[in-house]
Amino acid sequence: MSEDEDSKNNGLIIGNTDSIRSFLKSASADPHLSPDLQQTASTLASQTELPYKHFRALWFASRSETRPKLSRLLYGSQFIFSSPKPREKSEELKQRLKKLADMAERNAYEELVKDITPRKTANEPFSSYKDQLG
Repeated sequence: MSEDEDSKNNGLIIGNTDSIRSFLKSASADPHLSPDLQQTASTLASQTELPYKHFRALWFASRSETRPKLSRLLYGSQFIFSSPKPREKSEELKQRLKKLADMAERNAYEELVKDITPRKTANEPFSSYKDQLG
């Protein structure tokens, strides 16, 4: 588990408790686990917060006869939810939002002053048959 992989982790983070730490220390010495998983367990045991994804992978890889129940391990642990980074708005979207905000502001202003400003007459070309004839 490298620092790059840890910094990219956007999932659930759990607080390390004594029961989790004990499980991770036993998993780091478990001959039934791959060396990679043993190394991950050793690394996670020393951390105060750990990614649930890695913890779950270790728990599933452990033999069911020797591993403690997941609910017992997670009892008393804190769940830390990380927020995703806000999405960047494209220039086109920014321009569209600005245009819509301006239109909303103009409409709000027109609504405020509609009682004191003269009404606009709608000049529709050829609005009647008589107008069409000239």
